[in-house]
Amino acid sequence: MNPARLSVGTLTVLPAGVPSRVDREVGGRAMTLAPLIGLLIGGIAAGVVALAQLARSDADLLAAVLGVLVVAGVSGALHLDGLADFADALGSRRDRETMLRIMKQSDIGPFGVVAIVGVLLLDVAALTACIQAGYGWQAALIATTASRLTLPWSCRTAVPAARPDGLGRFVAGTVRPITATLATTAVLAAGLALVWLSPAPSPTRYAGTAAAVLLTVATSVVTTRRAQSALGGATGDVLGATIELALPVALLTLALTA
Repeated sequence: MNPARLSVGTLTVLPAGVPSRVDREVGGRAMTLAPLIGLLIGGIAAGVVALAQLARSDADLLAAVLGVLVVAGVSGALHLDGLADFADALGSRRDRETMLRIMKQSDIGPFGVVAIVGVLLLDVAALTACIQAGYGWQAALIATTASRLTLPWSCRTAVPAARPDGLGRFVAGTVRPITATLATTAVLAAGLALVWLSPAPSPTRYAGTAAAVLLTVATSVVTTRRAQSALGGATGDVLGATIELALPVALLTLALTA
């Protein structure tokens, strides 16, 4: 239960209890469970999108905004905060120690503001396009689940922790690539099954779903490599940034293929 509690407690504001033990073994398993937590968050968001469409079929933008807000709210906006901190650190173009210090500060700078506004606008725009294509709640579910797939990849054994404290020390470098690959396969299979069960499955949607999942993995790899280059490894903020960058990537891919 400790990995599940740590995963839910780290990735959501939902009550899950306090883990009785937190170490690298528990941390690695918690990160492997992240796509399941994404499925939970995505399920809530998908339900809200579907209900909003039932209440007002012509309010596509409203449904998209509500869906995106639910994802952010259930996540406690922690990943958005991580994205802002990471953007401010990289935007400072300072040395490693200064960037790590910037990421620990509680205020948000201009790069952080632009990053948050940018990803939220992309999320809403892409989800609106999916809703208009009759693929709204499915896209919300697939993209949110796939975006949490970034965590096992960001915590793969090749990625060290950037500093000896914080969340990174418990999770960085704890997930074997084969485990991350199996998680990717499971998410991909579930996404394709959802397309098959949708009212209008098509080759384009199958391809779009596969691309969305694989591009979230690519987003994770690129982001963590940048973090290794600039910071020396991953931190909790970097992990949050990978999620927030992967979500619009997945939604945009689904929107373009819906």
